[in-house]
Amino acid sequence: MNKLNSFVSLKTTVALATLALSATLNAHAQAWPSKQITFVVPFTAGSATDIMARVIGEKLGPRLGQTVVVENRVGAGGTIGTSAVAKSTPDGYTFVVVSTGHVVNPVLYSKLNYQLKDLAGVSPIGTLPSALVVAPGLGVKTVKELVDKVRAAPNGLNYASAGIGSAAHVNAEKFVVGLKLKGNHVPYKGTPQMLVDIAGNNVDYVFAPLISSVTMIREGKVVPLAVSSEKRAVAFPNIPTMAEEGYPQGQFNFWIGMLAAAQTPKAILDKMNDEINAIVDLPDVRDRFEKLGALPFKMKPAAFDKFIQDEAATLGEVMKASGAKLD
Repeated sequence: MNKLNSFVSLKTTVALATLALSATLNAHAQAWPSKQITFVVPFTAGSATDIMARVIGEKLGPRLGQTVVVENRVGAGGTIGTSAVAKSTPDGYTFVVVSTGHVVNPVLYSKLNYQLKDLAGVSPIGTLPSALVVAPGLGVKTVKELVDKVRAAPNGLNYASAGIGSAAHVNAEKFVVGLKLKGNHVPYKGTPQMLVDIAGNNVDYVFAPLISSVTMIREGKVVPLAVSSEKRAVAFPNIPTMAEEGYPQGQFNFWIGMLAAAQTPKAILDKMNDEINAIVDLPDVRDRFEKLGALPFKMKPAAFDKFIQDEAATLGEVMKASGAKLD
């Protein structure tokens, strides 16, 4: 009987503590925001995710009357920064801006210290075409020429990414696995150095976010073969899509979005969602997105959660087939 009473007492204590936390968070939600907001970007400065986070942060601060700080917490395929937010207090003052690669981390890391469900969807921000670009010294001008060259090489060619599990890596594996190509994956610690090495002929090809590679493409430092989006990029209407080139295996939806710790009050998630949707509709932001080859991507928090689950199921299978692991 004493054990039963202790069990009931424990359940009551937990329930009361949960109610108290909920009441506290709801009270914070009503006064939100009352202090600095932090966007954690788990990738390097200058990466596509970083650029998009800063575009939103620049506009959000004045709209909410608070400072918005972008903090780059790099490492382990974006999991270090993401883990920090997953374990943060769910009070609406710390968010993480992730990209497509976020959904495959549970496949890559068997000892990942958080789960996708530990984060709540706030809002997608945008979709970004990736460009299949090759080193200028490779001597190819079309996707077919690249595929033929890969198949002719005994061990395939080297393909780069911004790190294992990055969007560039997932896109490349979808292409390589889908066409049963050989090759050597060369992961970098970020997009900028990856592109420098492509331009320097130190690695053969990469699916690079257009937002990060636009300058090198315009300056002729790398050779673009196709974009991975369904439609041609507004910024480069003369570059065909992978599907148009006859290689739908390279088609890929590279998205960037914002998440918060699970249990963040719904009122805060909804408010942030409304603000982000309003920001991406601003004429100057749309113009900036267009110049970067990006498109606004809108979805309510619950729908974004479902979208992430679906992406995890589909792309998780691609990464399993690739055999990529990080622990």
